[in-house]
Parts: sequence; C-alpha cells; structure tokens
Amino acid sequence: MNDALLAAPPRLGGVRVLAIDGPSGAGKSTLAAEVVAGLRARGHRTELVSTDAFATWDDPVAWWPRLVDGVLAPLASGVDGRYRRMDWSTGSPQPGELIQVAVPDVLVLEGVSSGRVSARPLLSHLCWLDGGPAAERLARAIARDGRAASADLARWQRFEAGWFAVDGTAEAAGTRLP
Repeated sequence: MNDALLAAPPRLGGVRVLAIDGPSGAGKSTLAAEVVAGLRARGHRTELVSTDAFATWDDPVAWWPRLVDGVLAPLASGVDGRYRRMDWSTGSPQPGELIQVAVPDVLVLEGVSSGRVSARPLLSHLCWLDGGPAAERLARAIARDGRAASADLARWQRFEAGWFAVDGTAEAAGTRLP
C-alpha cells in the first residue's frame, strides 16, 4: 500500500493523501499508526488526522467542512492547517485541544468517511479495511470504548452500514484488506 501511495501523484497541492476507511472496530487506527511510523522511518514527513477528532454520536459525517476549511484547504495552499479536536474524556464530546497540522509529504486521513466520494479527487490512495463481521467489530469497539458506549456504538454501526452502501467506499478503494 505504501508503495502505491508514494507512486501516486500528490493531489492536495504538493501533499499525497492516504485515506484509511472502513467500519468501526475494524482496526483503522492501528493500521494508520503503523503506516505513519513506516513512512516516517523512510524519511517522509507524515501527518495523521483521524475523523474521530471531528465526529460525534449525533454528527457522524456532516462535520466534513471543518476538516476541509481547517486542514485540507490550507495544506493544498502549502500552509499549515489546524483543527479543534473533540474531547471525549467526559463521555460527552466537547470542543477540545487545538491541533496544528504541518504541511507534510503525506497526510494520512483515518476513520469512518475519510474516503468519502467528495474527498476522492484529493486522495492519492484509498485503503478499505473490512474488519470482519459486525458482531466481532462491535465487540472490539466496546472493548476499546467501554460497555457504557455499547448502545451508541450499535447505533453508529447501523448508520455507517447505510453510509458505506450509498458512498461506495469499499468499491472505490485501491487497497482492500480483510
């Protein structure tokens, strides 16, 4: 996947963008951390932005303009980006820390809807991570986020199943992982 990404042209100004998308509990964050570490080890200035920093239970995908205005548009112009990360520490998301995003060689966008159709013209590569059956992914997400989040996670999974069916994310991916 990294070789395909690096062989592709930058499409966000001089920045190559890799989106790692797939359903909740699939392992996207783990994969993204591995990809970022590998790219940095090869000398590529790499930044990571997670859609979890923007989404809330009640706003799973409509926050996208904040990412475009705060990060993607500035990076496309060769200017550092910034965004306010959602703070989930209280269990109820609130605007939190201001995050600076330096202009990288590679931007890794990770999370549900990162490979959405409106972003695809900006992507150098799209990776879909399936993560297995919904029940297994739900169990992993509950283990990660806690039993108190189980109803929200189940509702989220129902939403994202419809989102991905309409968006066609998996079918558009250049790399598809189980």
